[in-house]
Amino acid sequence: MTDPDDPSETSSAPSSAPSARTRGALCRPVLWVLLVTGAAGVTATTGHGTAVAVQAAFASATVACGTALIIQHYRNRRR
Repeated sequence: MTDPDDPSETSSAPSSAPSARTRGALCRPVLWVLLVTGAAGVTATTGHGTAVAVQAAFASATVACGTALIIQHYRNRRR
């Protein structure tokens, strides 16, 4: 007979979903790469007669990545 209160008898399968901290650790380098790529795109398209929409897209992506990094920093900082 099994005892439901006995921790040695209960076996729970490990979750295959990554934890929030693991997802943050994976997301952070991607955001940094996108931030640098966006900043390089803005720099490369400025002053070369490129369409304003292209410059705005690079600038928006850069601002969005910077904002996401700031939000992630404040959510995961140690207190």
